[in-house]
Amino acid sequence: MTRAIQTLIRMLGTAYSGRVWLGAVWLAVLVVVAAAPWGVAHAQARPSEPDLTFPKQAKELGFFSPLEMGIWKPKGDGPFPALILVHTCGGIRQQIGYWRKEAVRRGYVAFVIDSFTSRGSPSCRPLPPASMARGIKDVFDAAEHLATFAFVDKSRIAMLGVSWGAMVGLRSASPSFVAGAGLPGTPLSAVVSLYPACYIPPFGTSPGGEFLYSDVSTSTLVLMGGQDNETPPQECVSRLEPLKERGAPVEWHVFPNASHCWDCSDLHNHRWSPPWAGGRSVVYLYDSKVTDQSAERAFEFLSRHLKLEPKK
Repeated sequence: MTRAIQTLIRMLGTAYSGRVWLGAVWLAVLVVVAAAPWGVAHAQARPSEPDLTFPKQAKELGFFSPLEMGIWKPKGDGPFPALILVHTCGGIRQQIGYWRKEAVRRGYVAFVIDSFTSRGSPSCRPLPPASMARGIKDVFDAAEHLATFAFVDKSRIAMLGVSWGAMVGLRSASPSFVAGAGLPGTPLSAVVSLYPACYIPPFGTSPGGEFLYSDVSTSTLVLMGGQDNETPPQECVSRLEPLKERGAPVEWHVFPNASHCWDCSDLHNHRWSPPWAGGRSVVYLYDSKVTDQSAERAFEFLSRHLKLEPKK
């Protein structure tokens, strides 16, 4: 562990507790790691990060369906498009259940993956059990696994990520990062990224880092909150605009009154002051209207890029 990470963990450990502490530790580690040179030696998944063991059967979604790693399908034989759902630093939480339900009711196979639990922790506490490169490999492995099922349309597999998962999505859309991680070309047809950090400026002993690369080649939608002062939308928009001008397949939308984690009903009114936010006080405000609007935008985008008829 680098001295920078140790210093940040000590600082954050004395300042925060519980859910806030684990989120702070993870993003601090993530930023330090992101700033390192991303050659193959740095980007490849670590030996301590074994491949996930995926479910061999799909289930139909019901009221008592557990919120865990699994594959859920609509009724019928398909083939259906598929959506891989990637969690936040806090692991599989309530908002993943929302996106799973939306995907299935709109005719998608929903594959919830869990990059943390089998590697030692259900969340980022005390340290993230999976690197971002490993997270991308998990997504690519999940797409390959989905392609083995007859009810999945192998040409229409996409991913949707929130926060940490959203940053995994941004980097999975970059051929240079994917190649640096020692992975083959992306199996994804589209990426939806909700409230990611596209860039984090230097703070403390961390030099900060970029998460949105200039060589995006996978169709990508970035959804952001105008009141998000944890991962400010300006850091994404200022990078997305020149990418779009150069012809990159990127789209975005800012919900003017939304905070970070607008789809997190279980974290409503959660307040803290992350060190990378420059002393700003951050609050998460659940907004059911924005949550539903983000679903409409996400699935309209997916319908266009997967060449599907919209389902409501």
